[in-house]
Amino acid sequence: MKNLIVATAQFENKSGDKAYNLDIIGELSAKAARIGAHAIAFHECSITGYTFARKLSKEQLLDIAEYIPEGPSIRILQEHAKANDIAILAGLFEKDSSDNLYKAYVCVDKNGLVAKHRKLHPFINPNLLSGDQYTVFDLYGWKCGILICYDNNVIENVRATTLLGAQAIFMPHVTMCTPSTRPGAGFVDPELWKNRDREPELLRKEFDGPKGREWLMKWLPARAFDNAIYAIFSNPIGMDDDQLKNGCSMILDPFGDILNECRSMGNEIVIAELTSDKLSLAGGYRYINARRPTLYSNIIGQAHNNVQKVSWMKENEKTNNT
Repeated sequence: MKNLIVATAQFENKSGDKAYNLDIIGELSAKAARIGAHAIAFHECSITGYTFARKLSKEQLLDIAEYIPEGPSIRILQEHAKANDIAILAGLFEKDSSDNLYKAYVCVDKNGLVAKHRKLHPFINPNLLSGDQYTVFDLYGWKCGILICYDNNVIENVRATTLLGAQAIFMPHVTMCTPSTRPGAGFVDPELWKNRDREPELLRKEFDGPKGREWLMKWLPARAFDNAIYAIFSNPIGMDDDQLKNGCSMILDPFGDILNECRSMGNEIVIAELTSDKLSLAGGYRYINARRPTLYSNIIGQAHNNVQKVSWMKENEKTNNT
């Protein structure tokens, strides 16, 4: 199996401005291709913007959602992929012929749509339906999976995707810098973003502390380590609607070690080379082989009432996805 060179990106998207966001995606994809990347991953809803969708009615959401693969954004992604000979992974809102709405993330190459994942645990808008299946697909000889943001916080999803054959999992997010019950969590003041050139150390402290990267490091390396997979994490930088996000897009190996990470205060890409040897050398590979499913298959599979709550959202905005 040949090595896979992957890029992950961070950029400041504009809410509802698909033309602008697709231009940035094209620009960063071209840059990634020039430095040797075979694929580049962008954040959740990188095509449409994300947080602003909590304010939209179903009719407004239908207006910005697209059919996949027939929609114009997929065509433009394919044009960027073909022009630069690179696979592009990006997110948007999806609609079907029955006006059902989903949060989707796609992989597109020069030939068209390669894969699509519907978020299993959406919450930003109550009109979004939950996806009902895991996603594993072939990418340049590698088995890859997709899990969107909250999907990764439910650890069974990462293990299930791994057991379906995924060797690398793309993990697009719009996360961190929001209030929760976790000590130290909270919004980061947008004024710090406006003043980032004058007082970068204040913003970096917020971005890297318990509101941001410090929290990410509690769980993201564990997902890679426990499952012996490469994790390609993508997250926006800057303002997403009225919330400030801290980037930190990164690529981790099956040992849970960071191979490369975005650390600037602006649009940025980083790349890393994925090698197959680590997939079986990492401890998680041995632990998966040592499993005894007969001990816990009935426990994990027992009936459960799915209740999903997001601390920073208002009570009437929270959804139970079944």
